[in-house]
Amino acid sequence: MQQPDLEQLRQIVINAAREELLPRFTKVSRYDKADGSFITAADLAVQQRIETELKQYWPHIACLGEEMTEIEQNNLINDPSRPLWILDPLDGTSNFAAGLPFFSTSLALLHQGEIILGVVYDPSRDECFSARKDDGAWCNNTALGQHTPLGPLKKSTALVDFKRLPSALGHRLLDDTPYSSQRSHGSVALDWCWMAAGRCHVYLHGKQKLWDYAAGYLIFCEMAGHACTLTGEQVYQPNLEPRSAVAALDQGLFQEWTEWLGIKPSICDNSAPNK
Repeated sequence: MQQPDLEQLRQIVINAAREELLPRFTKVSRYDKADGSFITAADLAVQQRIETELKQYWPHIACLGEEMTEIEQNNLINDPSRPLWILDPLDGTSNFAAGLPFFSTSLALLHQGEIILGVVYDPSRDECFSARKDDGAWCNNTALGQHTPLGPLKKSTALVDFKRLPSALGHRLLDDTPYSSQRSHGSVALDWCWMAAGRCHVYLHGKQKLWDYAAGYLIFCEMAGHACTLTGEQVYQPNLEPRSAVAALDQGLFQEWTEWLGIKPSICDNSAPNK
């Protein structure tokens, strides 16, 4: 398959977020979905716009969006013979509706079960992260630089989502904190991008869905990041089952982090998708 132009994808995502999300920021109401998460008119507007433009330029590629029905999503993901867009029009809807400027639009392309392109745009900071499989990662068209080895776990900044962790693990992290400080921002796509950029050092999330992590995970892996699930498996799977994530950019820090968590990763080297 001839890959879509990454710069064209960037512009589609950037323009949709700028023109559909930012004018609605702090000005929309949120509504409960059946799974307990939230949705706004902005989610639907961005999804409709990006899907329309993707179909215009690449009509042979289907699009799986977060705001589709589960039946529609399963029908698409269960046909690996076709390339497939994975779209999260607004990752961080709760932040968006509350007026917190930490949210993003995320788009990934799957081909034969692999993530081959990824774009994550943060309109609040005008930062567009992107990656092409085996070709590196960028922020606003500038290649993300390699980072020097980080210090020990006890001096690191952790990005931890406590809400979805097993209760016992959450209590252990509070009672026997292994890192220096902890953050939780509320956008999985940006979590992976900020990890790739070296803004946080270790990562822990209990349950994220394919459209949450697909694009950001590719960007992180293209920076030679290391990741696994809480059971030591590869994070990425081409299905709709939620996945946990444990990660660090630096291999030594990843080893210290997984040892503290009691995990023995089945993949000990860089865990780029299907490598």
